[in-house]
Amino acid sequence: MKKLTFALLMMLACTAGAYAQKFALIDMEYILKNVPAYEMANEQLNQISQRWQKEVEAKAAEAQTMYKNYQSDMVFLTDDQKAKKEEAIVAKEKEASELRYKYFGPEGELYKKRQSLMQPIQDEVYNAVKKVSEERGYQCVFDRASSANIIFASPRIDVSNEVLAKMGYAK
Repeated sequence: MKKLTFALLMMLACTAGAYAQKFALIDMEYILKNVPAYEMANEQLNQISQRWQKEVEAKAAEAQTMYKNYQSDMVFLTDDQKAKKEEAIVAKEKEASELRYKYFGPEGELYKKRQSLMQPIQDEVYNAVKKVSEERGYQCVFDRASSANIIFASPRIDVSNEVLAKMGYAK
């Protein structure tokens, strides 16, 4: 009997402790959509990306044109000329590949540009979330936009508008 009573008291204590924790949700997509600097940074990144993509595609098209010309002239070329043309084509393809990697690789120019434009905005959002959570006493704040595990959450615990207000973008 004592063990059963002890077990019930322990369960009650654990349950009471769980109810004492306060959670909140934010919707990062909603917040970022309402931050004009984020939209401007995204547009700037898209323009840069398109310009670099055209540059890479132009290099690849040059290599393709060189290859087509090589194929049509192949019967008229000596072995030495064929080797030189093949080397030139391979060099052009490699140049296009290196340019693509330089711009779009994991540590490429686009990544660096995205970091430089987005990091200040992300820091601002983080600081606003931190202030809201400290003021309201939240132990944990979840992002509903990035979590597929949240099936339902009460709108009462969504503090996205408060975060926007802290950032100066009142809704």
